[in-house]
Amino acid sequence: MGKRDDLIAKYADDLKNKCGMTPDMGLLTKVTIGCGPSIYNADASTVAGSDKSELETVKDNFLVKKLGLKDGPELMDAIDSVIETYGKSERNKYRAVVYYMLTKHFGKEAVYG
Repeated sequence: MGKRDDLIAKYADDLKNKCGMTPDMGLLTKVTIGCGPSIYNADASTVAGSDKSELETVKDNFLVKKLGLKDGPELMDAIDSVIETYGKSERNKYRAVVYYMLTKHFGKEAVYG
């Protein structure tokens, strides 16, 4: 298995054990690939759940630009809900897992179709 496969397995484990969901491995793989090389960088591969500017970046770059959603308060509510599901005390919130949960939350799987 390659390094990316190892990371995808780790993300699937987080979804199962920390978020209580059964991952759609096809979608998780596509979301992970969509994150690009950032998944290999220790800092870029995680989302700082308590950093407001980081959460704004997730909203602007992922939800608005990638998923094509209209900006509004419900976007930040969804991000907060995903961070809550992942666990506020969980130190490593992997970007691919957060993006996967947001994609599912908004029913935007087709973006990765």
